[in-house]
Amino acid sequence: MGSNLPKSFTRIFLKIYYLVEAVLLIAITLATLVAIGNEFIHVFTEQTVLLTDILLMFIYLEVLSMVQQFVTNGKIPVRYPIYIAIMAIARYITLGMKELDGVFVVWLSLAALILAVATIVIRLGHYYWPYERIVKRFHPLDRKIAQQGESNVKIKEDID
Repeated sequence: MGSNLPKSFTRIFLKIYYLVEAVLLIAITLATLVAIGNEFIHVFTEQTVLLTDILLMFIYLEVLSMVQQFVTNGKIPVRYPIYIAIMAIARYITLGMKELDGVFVVWLSLAALILAVATIVIRLGHYYWPYERIVKRFHPLDRKIAQQGESNVKIKEDID
């Protein structure tokens, strides 16, 4: 089902959208790299590496992985934000273990477990019930992979 908007407006809108998207991706990447740098400076000045520092680095790594996935594939798998949430919960528990109430720690642990189970369910769903992807506005990599026959990507040429 196509849009009823004029094609000239759609083209201009999409150009602006893709430009804003690229600027935001660059900003997210730069902000994450600055945060990583700040964390390394903190570790070197304190001359100690704590578990919370390592967990924070993993969160930064997942953010960079999300950006890489979006740039490469044009989408972000749902499991990446779930991984970040699990790491954030683990870091929160680790940081406040002494101050947190035992019941609250159990609830946080249950939340992390639910997120982990959700990830497993998503992965199993993709394995047992795969779907073929039809690329409407395709990324150049999608076209190349589809033409080489290395993917289940189907390119519809008739869509504007």
